[in-house]
Amino acid sequence: MEETYLLNVQGIKKKILHGGQGELPKLQDGSKITFHFQTLKDNFERTVIDDSREAGMPMEIIVGKMFKLEIWETLLSSMRIGEVAEFWCDTIHTGMYALVSRGMRRIAEGRDPLEGQKHRCGMGNMFDYHSTGYDDLDELQRTPQPLIFIMELFRVEDPSAYKRDTWAMSKEEKLAAVPVLHSEGNRLVLRREFAQAAAKYQEAVICLRNLQAKEKPWEDGWLKLESLVTPLVLNYCQCQLELGEYYEVLEHTTELLQKHNDNAKAYFKRAKAHAAVWNEREAREDFQRVAHLDPSLAAAVKKELKQLGDRMRKKHVEDRKRYQGLFQSPQG
Repeated sequence: MEETYLLNVQGIKKKILHGGQGELPKLQDGSKITFHFQTLKDNFERTVIDDSREAGMPMEIIVGKMFKLEIWETLLSSMRIGEVAEFWCDTIHTGMYALVSRGMRRIAEGRDPLEGQKHRCGMGNMFDYHSTGYDDLDELQRTPQPLIFIMELFRVEDPSAYKRDTWAMSKEEKLAAVPVLHSEGNRLVLRREFAQAAAKYQEAVICLRNLQAKEKPWEDGWLKLESLVTPLVLNYCQCQLELGEYYEVLEHTTELLQKHNDNAKAYFKRAKAHAAVWNEREAREDFQRVAHLDPSLAAAVKKELKQLGDRMRKKHVEDRKRYQGLFQSPQG
């Protein structure tokens, strides 16, 4: 398989190193492609610039999601599953590689790939950098050149065949995912699998918050999304109460009440969290606010206040005994 194949794209040559299996995969927007790659200079030494195997994990890209090196979608679309191929790409296709490589290297190092990046298009950012932080990539920026990509295609998954990351979803997909996640969370609560349920509620909230970020605060679109966020946050907090994560409940209910200071359920959950961490005054104030906002909860509040009083009295007795023991003179 040493023959060189020319793709129907200017400035690309392809050589198949190992044949793949089956038909060419049908790529569509949202398909996830998993592959290994090696990037080399087109010089006598074929100097290796990047190697995903050295990073320890294969590369994944989502078709149609504006990956900065768009030519990779073209290259991968010509490959069969299991195929290994070498592509020579002219400079017209490789000008963005230094920026893409910088981000991939930062991720592999556990750093933020966008650290210090201004909110501009990719090419604009390129001119903003005096240095990428990597000498070999700085050289590529100064002298754009042809590159060689060796790729091994592992799999192509349809959008419906894998769990989509939130960032990869369209607006419609995020809205459709929310009730499904909500329902899954409720089902897990019934099975008392609170950690898993909390993760479902949290994922749904993230979908909605991402959509809210594109709306003007307190206008109709934002408010409609907020009405969906609130019950999910409350369900999430209930799971955290069950898991004993009281300070997380305090954080999320307080944030919710800053926007909606008449939400009795949020006060109730915050009061229970305060009570659990011995904040007696704050717990009593929140419970009393609940009874004022929703008289139908007065009986539940009365019961909680009685339990709080009993717990605090028991704690005071235990504390007194402990302190007496500390100051008693040793016998003998």
